[in-house]
Amino acid sequence: MVVAEKNQRLLRDFLDYCKIEKGLSRLSVSAYSNDMAQFADFLGKRKRSLDSARRQDVRDFLDALFSDQLDGRSVARKLSSARQFYKYLLLDRRMEHDPTLNIESPRQWKVLPKSLAIDEVEKTLAGPVRVLDSKEAQALDLRDRAMLEVFYAGALRVSEIIGVRMEDAKLDLGYMMVRGKGDKERIVPLGQSALTAINTYLQGAREVLCAGRPSPLLFLGRRGRKLSRQRVWQMVSAASQASGRHASPHMLRHSCATHMVENGADLRTVQTILGHADISTTQVYTHLALDRLKKVYRDHHPRSKRRNAGDSQ
Repeated sequence: MVVAEKNQRLLRDFLDYCKIEKGLSRLSVSAYSNDMAQFADFLGKRKRSLDSARRQDVRDFLDALFSDQLDGRSVARKLSSARQFYKYLLLDRRMEHDPTLNIESPRQWKVLPKSLAIDEVEKTLAGPVRVLDSKEAQALDLRDRAMLEVFYAGALRVSEIIGVRMEDAKLDLGYMMVRGKGDKERIVPLGQSALTAINTYLQGAREVLCAGRPSPLLFLGRRGRKLSRQRVWQMVSAASQASGRHASPHMLRHSCATHMVENGADLRTVQTILGHADISTTQVYTHLALDRLKKVYRDHHPRSKRRNAGDSQ
């Protein structure tokens, strides 16, 4: 079998496994597809199929990505995709060795994702001053403010916030049901600021946006349409201009996690709120927890600063 054809078949089977057996979202499957197709092309130039890849091939591929000026986090994601692919081949007994074994992720993978300072978040949530010359403009403004509050309060992803349904918002109980990666549900608590913003939006703004068209979704676009990911990114970007720093929805998500850890939240709690399947994903925030641990130790341990009596002799 020609190498290209063999690689296509292996990738097709892997993606079917991701969709059917693992129940991954369309976006996750697409990311795996793009990452592994790129690796397959790299191997194709060496006339090597995916199931005959060696550890040195993987290392050379990562080096090539870095030489193309790809950032470390993106390189690490591609390595993660390769790990999942070869894990599948091993489970399916199509390979006897894992070429990604003992290959360390790039150091940049452990760098804390970018987040906003608390004052920058406050300015972003306040949003830009707008000319509200119509009921629709007023409704859009209230919707945007509610979404910004929810992004920061619950550390939601874009795909999660545009998919929240009316029945998912348990406002009287102070939380929201969210469907994350792999269609897994989780409970996200909401603070009073977010609850107030959502209630204000629901009191009239949502009805204006519905324009008489029924929709199960909580946050709507004009004429009751479902919001696009691009529109949400544009909204957050515009709101962040007030802080003097460009922000994305993902930065609000990481800001929520960062500020919680800085204020003493344990990583397990943050993992649950973020919807991370594995605690290792949440451990990028570990150094914040350690910084707080050392500060509390210095402030409260009776011998953290005092020198031993024998030290002065």
